[in-house]
Amino acid sequence: MRKTLVGVLAAAVLVTGATGTALSTPGGSGVQKQLDGLVKQHEFPAALATVTEANGRSTAYVAGTSELGKRVPVPKDGQVRAGSNTKAFVATVIMQLVGEGKVELDKPINHYLPGAIKDDRITVRQLLNHTSGLANYTEFLGLEKFEDVRHRYLEPRELLDAANAHPVTGQPGEKFKYSNTNYALLGLLAQKVTGRPISENVQKRIVEKLELRDTYWPGVGEETIRGKHPHGYALTGNGIEDVTEMDPSWGWAAGQIVSSTKDLNTFYRSLLKGDLVKKAQLDEMQKTVDTKGEMWPGVEYGLGIASAPLSCGGRYWGHGGDIHGFETRGGVASNGKAVSVAVTALPGTFSDTPEEAGKAHDAVLAALDAGLCGAK
Repeated sequence: MRKTLVGVLAAAVLVTGATGTALSTPGGSGVQKQLDGLVKQHEFPAALATVTEANGRSTAYVAGTSELGKRVPVPKDGQVRAGSNTKAFVATVIMQLVGEGKVELDKPINHYLPGAIKDDRITVRQLLNHTSGLANYTEFLGLEKFEDVRHRYLEPRELLDAANAHPVTGQPGEKFKYSNTNYALLGLLAQKVTGRPISENVQKRIVEKLELRDTYWPGVGEETIRGKHPHGYALTGNGIEDVTEMDPSWGWAAGQIVSSTKDLNTFYRSLLKGDLVKKAQLDEMQKTVDTKGEMWPGVEYGLGIASAPLSCGGRYWGHGGDIHGFETRGGVASNGKAVSVAVTALPGTFSDTPEEAGKAHDAVLAALDAGLCGAK
């Protein structure tokens, strides 16, 4: 059986590209070329991208087919499972609560959630920037046999219990080590402080404020994608399967959100402009730690957002997400231009070797870079 190179719910920061009819825009042809390559050279069933200029004008691109084995047009700005982009939404809510004086970044999480974890030293900040050292619960849910857990509903407490049953990976603040457990705790923190579900907090504080039409937090037991969307594919024990329908509860505050490339651009642009959090809190979000080989070269992780270098100079801020059936990468450059890219399988799903899977992942990042750097 071919092995996939998957970083389930792995954080990321890049995006670009898509095919089809689109208005002329700087870098547009480069984006389209990159999306076509993702489909033709790297076998992703579909690729989508949206480029949003500094003036707010957006252009959508698509390539490939919405359904394997058929010629079904890919919907522009179609909804996708956005995976770990959820972390940026959750981090924004937490930073809003910090700005409201309801949460302190350097206070232990056990102050707010007594007994939630064994180590009383781990702070809210260390959860946000993945330096807590807590075990990653997704490693212990049997996700490598996705067909067995695909339709299973998991309570948030089950996610935390899975992590607490395993040894830590480091001391608090010692090093960056990506762990979805951090954001399960942050989701519980937001709920404890506000007395309302994290999903409702995201909806009212971000989605409704920005009028994001295609972004939502799936309800309990909701397995379908509500709006127009391409199908997502994964390699399971049964071979390549359409996994569009699944219970995303195991992702919860670390990766449950559904969105679109256009909405993701709107969210990240608004966040980086200071429309969602106060300047003091945005400054804290942009204080980074070195990811030291945990991510691709040059990536630095802040509080729920990350930055990475561009080939044309400078850096961009954003996140990204991996979840069965979909990968997204996106970010905002210093000039206010935003690009988001989505593909309908994780890199490695259709690859015979880890090397080919790595090239597929790099190609997604290259599409993002092409859009942000304005490649012709």
